[in-house]
Order: sequence, then structure tokens, then C-alpha cells
Amino acid sequence: MAIDDKKVRAVDEPADDQNNGSGQSEPYTTEDLLWEPPEISTSTTTPKTDWIVFGVAAALTLAFVGWGVLSTESLAATSERLLGGLMHFGGWGFVLAASAFVIVALWLAFSKYGNITLGRDDEPPQYNTLSWISMLFATGMGIGLMFYGVSEPLAHFVEAPPGTGGGTQAEAASTAMATTMFHWSLHPWAIYAVVGLAIAYGTYRRGRRQLISAAFIPLIGERHANGPVGKVIDVLAIFATLFGSACSLGLGALQIAGGFQQLGWVATVSISLLIGIIAALAVCFVLSAVSGIERGIQWLSNANMAMAALLLVFLLVTGPTVYILNMVPTTLGGYLQDFFGMAARTEASGGAGTAEWLSSWTVFYWAWWISWTPFVGLFIGKISRGRTIRQFVAGVILVPSAVSLVWFAILGGTAIDLQTSGIDLAGEASPEAQLFSLLQNFPWATVVSVLVALLVAVFFITGADSASIVMGTLSQRGANDPHKSMTVLWGVLIAAVAAIMLVVGGTDGNALDGLQNLTILVAAPWTIVMILLCVALVRDLRRDPLIVRSHKANEVVTAAVVAGAQDYDGDFQIEISPAEDGNGNGGRNGAATATVSVKTERPAD
Repeated sequence: MAIDDKKVRAVDEPADDQNNGSGQSEPYTTEDLLWEPPEISTSTTTPKTDWIVFGVAAALTLAFVGWGVLSTESLAATSERLLGGLMHFGGWGFVLAASAFVIVALWLAFSKYGNITLGRDDEPPQYNTLSWISMLFATGMGIGLMFYGVSEPLAHFVEAPPGTGGGTQAEAASTAMATTMFHWSLHPWAIYAVVGLAIAYGTYRRGRRQLISAAFIPLIGERHANGPVGKVIDVLAIFATLFGSACSLGLGALQIAGGFQQLGWVATVSISLLIGIIAALAVCFVLSAVSGIERGIQWLSNANMAMAALLLVFLLVTGPTVYILNMVPTTLGGYLQDFFGMAARTEASGGAGTAEWLSSWTVFYWAWWISWTPFVGLFIGKISRGRTIRQFVAGVILVPSAVSLVWFAILGGTAIDLQTSGIDLAGEASPEAQLFSLLQNFPWATVVSVLVALLVAVFFITGADSASIVMGTLSQRGANDPHKSMTVLWGVLIAAVAAIMLVVGGTDGNALDGLQNLTILVAAPWTIVMILLCVALVRDLRRDPLIVRSHKANEVVTAAVVAGAQDYDGDFQIEISPAEDGNGNGGRNGAATATVSVKTERPAD
């Protein structure tokens, strides 16, 4: 029985005598093949303020606040003029970008990258699944669900979106619910997911700082990421976070004030009342933020989910139960049927009034979600250590989308049912008052209304304290636990910007307009940053140790199997041994080369 050895090369730089210059595999280094994620990332270092990032961001914020205080009408006119130009020339960009983020997030989940762990390969999730979902949901859009849960389906039912008018009441209800679902499911959570993935992967898998600029290292290099370019990125992230959070604070103040009015506690909703509510909420979320994630945000998120569930069960049981249950498949079916038409709606395709409608709804939502991505992405990345990319995307996109479906089926379905029965909820003076008007038609209206006001307040607190912590992180070189004084400062500035945004809108009697217009304008430059961030993330993932080793193993084994099958009719075994260089010497350390010996036994004659 004779044994022959045949060396099969599978190297990063193929040998001339075997490849004849016919292409080569992607060059992986020994460092790529042996890389192990660190147990502790640099984000755990002592907080140290980046005075350039903090100083520029704070100066821009104070300049905005000063402009709003000294010349409110000038700020309102400028924002309205800039918004008109942006919607006309760049509205399509928001529409395309939001759909692109959906494609990127789903592709990452279902591709070979889905098995990569956001941390070490054997690392368990940092938080249990229930707490994880509660925190990301409450932080991601809880305040918006409360504000728009009744008002958006009702608005689309009463006045159909462009290009969808006509039909029966049932068809109008289906269109209204499908449009609402489009704004609150895949698109917003995919927008959050791509930023959250980039941050979590860079921090826990690569050991980088928790900075948006650090996620750009694969694209622009470490020198530029730590230099002026990176600082500009971090300043833009802070600014976007500031305005996105301020918009949410403004929405929360509007809804709480609307509840006070419906309960008869105040006669009218004034700017002074709104500012007073903002101040009270600011105190609460700053106190929660300085307590930290473990004690503050996690406890509040779990409590909020319990209160929200109670509200849904109450309306389902006491409301039009059968109609609500029917609305679930109706909404889902309408959403899937009209998905591509809604995703492609622009000023050119929707007819007259489409640009104005988009700026109030779809583009506003995309801008709002995008402006929230620095802080929501950083926050959900912070709490997602130990999960795989596939688990991350499934949890961040699919679970909240399912909750949104149930949420709007119950609140929106109940509102539409009351509207068709002759109760004119749509005729209320403001969108924020419609939820409380709806509750007046059910038992224990006063008690439930107080619960809803509390729910709105706590939803905002869980979001705003997360934003304060994240802005502190961005200001202090990615520190996991920024100084409390920095967190408090950003919390106060969020409240100040929210007050100015409401005052700007209030100059023409519609505070909501001021929130929407300024949010869209601030989100525009950040959209470009997010697109580049997706490119950087994919480049980073391509050199992940799991992917590199898998690619190298497939390359080597495939070459060995082919050679063994050709030369020995498939009767062979594989052994690993050092590759020889051109002089017949063994492989050198760092050369990242390897050969496979194909040992075969020839059958006895």
C-alpha cells in the first residue's frame, strides 16, 4: 500500500507556477485571520471631553436658541423658505434613502453576515429579550405612537393621501391604515437598525469608541476619523440628536397640554403652558438620565410597556372589538399591497398638493427618524451586545413593526369606527386632543386620560434621557458613562430647543409646523452621512474574522478537494502543513500562506 503526497497551494499571493497570473483571492493578513474581539472596548475608558466637538455643537445650539429668542419671526420665515426649496429639489432623496436603508438592513440579516456576533463569538446577550425590546421600543418611537396613534389614521381617513381618493368608507379605512403602517413599520426601524449595527459592531466586535465617527474608520481611515472629518461627523450627530429629541419633547408637551384641556384643567393651550410642561419633563428626564441605564431607563421602559399594554387591552375590550380584530389583517394586507406605490410617492407622481402632503407626513417621518438615528442607533447599539446581526435586525425591525400594527389597529381602528358612527373626532381643534376626545366615549374616561398623560410623559422621559446620555457620550470621546454634568447640560439644551421650536410654530397658530419644519431641515445633511455609514459598515463586515476564516477555509478546502478528486479518484485525506516559498523553505510568520497536503492511499492491486 503506497502513500503519495501532493501539496495544493491556497495562498493570498498565488504562486506563478500554478496560477500563471490568472487572478488571485482577496488579500487577507495574518492579523485578519487571528483577530479576536476584545473583552473590553475603549468606550469603557474614563470620560474625557472633546472640547472641539462639544464646543462647536454647544455654540451652534446656543446660536439657534438666541436666534429664536431675539428674532422668532425671522427664524420662522427662514425655516419655511428653506423647507420649500428642500422639498422641491430634494424630497426624492429622503424617499430613496429610506427605502435603501430597508434593503441594506434586511440584506445584512439574511446574508452570510447575519451570523456575526456583536461582541465575542461566545458572548451571551447583555440584557434579556423582554427588557431589550422594551428599551429599544420605548426609546425608538414611544412618544410618536402616543401622539399619532389616533390622529394619523383619522387624518388619512378623512382626507385621503394623494392619488388614493374615492371608494367606499371601508376602502378609505384600509388606505388610511395602510398609509399609517407604512410610516411606522419597516422604514423607520430599518433606519435605526443600520446606525445601531454600525455602532454596536464597531464598539463590541472591533473594540472602537462609541462614536459615529469611529464607525467610518473602514471608509476614511483612523487618522481622518480621529481628525477634523470625524469631528464634523460627531458634531452633526449631536445636532441631529438635539433637534430630533426636541421635536419629541414638543410633541409630548402638545399632547399633555391637549389632555389638560380636554379634562377641563385649562381653558386654552398657550405657549407658556407648553414651556411649563417642557420644563417639568426636562427635570424628570435629567434625573432619570443621571441614574444610568440599569436603574433609570430600564425600569421606566418596563413600566411603560406595562401601562401601554393596559391601555391597548382596555380599548380592545371596551371598544369595537370585532372591528379592531378585522382591522389587523386588513391593515397588513393593504400595507403589503400598496407598499411599492407608497414607497415611490413623490411630488412628480402624486399630483397637486403632494409636496405639501409629503412634508407633513412621509418626508417629515423619514427626516424625524433620521434625525433620531445618532442617539437611537447609539442607544440600541449600546444595549445589544452579545446578539447576532440576524437577531439584532429581527428584534429591531420585525418586533416593533408587529407592535405598531397592533397599536394602530386598536387606536386607529377605534377612532375610525367612532368617526363613521357620527362622533366627529376629526373636528377637534388639534391632533393632540383627538386621543383624549376618543377616551371620553369609554368608561372611566378621567382615570384613563390621566394614565395616558402619564404614559406620554414617561415615554418621552425614556427617550430624552437616552438622548442626553448619548450626546454626553459623543461629547466625551465615546465614553460609555459620560459625566453627569455633561448629561444634565445636554438635557437642558434639549428643553431650550424644544421651546424655541414650539414658539416658531406658534407664531402662525400651529406649533406642530415649527417642530416638523426644523426637524426636516436638520435631518437633510445627516441623511448623506447615513448613506456613507452603510458603505463603511459593509466594508468593515467583509473583513470580520468569521467571514475571513470562512472564506479562507472554503478557498483552501475547495482547492484540495478538487486536486484530490482529479489525481486520486476521490480517495484522499487532508492535512494542514506550512506552505513553501519559492526557494523551498517553509512558510514565514505573517505571510498568511498555507498549503494542504493531500495524502492518498492507493488501493492494493
